[in-house]
Amino acid sequence: MKDTAKHQGLRNQLVSTLQQKGITDLKVLDAIKKIPRHLFLNSSFEDYAYQDKAFPIGAGQTISQPYTVAFQSQLLEIKKDHKILEIGTGSGYQTAVLCMMGAKVYSIERQNELFKQTSALLPKLGIRPKHLTFGDGYKGLPTYGPFDGIIVTAGAPIIPKPLMAQLKIGGRLVIPLGEDVQVMTLLIRKNETQFEKHELGEFRFVPLLEDKN
Repeated sequence: MKDTAKHQGLRNQLVSTLQQKGITDLKVLDAIKKIPRHLFLNSSFEDYAYQDKAFPIGAGQTISQPYTVAFQSQLLEIKKDHKILEIGTGSGYQTAVLCMMGAKVYSIERQNELFKQTSALLPKLGIRPKHLTFGDGYKGLPTYGPFDGIIVTAGAPIIPKPLMAQLKIGGRLVIPLGEDVQVMTLLIRKNETQFEKHELGEFRFVPLLEDKN
């Protein structure tokens, strides 16, 4: 579990790249500067860990491109101690960014292999989400809601209704919507029944699957 000065230098370069691409939230940039992304990847990818690219992590999943992680994190507008629900723990890198930003993170992963790996890895890095669970992200975590923010890290054909129901008034739901190419979508809950919707450009994600454990 080595994190060297060279790794830190590469992270600083990555942060500069993200700033050039329009990421302005200092909490996001600071988290990316501190988190050893190379430790979330298979060691054969270590040399590429700080390029702004997505990589395979097993179980047919990927660790998202750092820009995507930063973009979604910035959209949540996290304040300290915000309760954030993450759908798709994956490698745990996005989880780590949210924790480092001061959020209380509740995360669901539907791939058992990834769930076990990530549950073991995060504590070794001193990253402690409030709750990691193995299960169906479409259902959310109603017992722990409502949430200040919900982030979905896989492409979804529709916005799952249970997730909308678990969002606080004023809360923000960030979800990539679409089949082959996704449109990053932000929903802001205005009141019990109304949501304000923003569409923020195209991204590519692995699909969000329902009931596939």
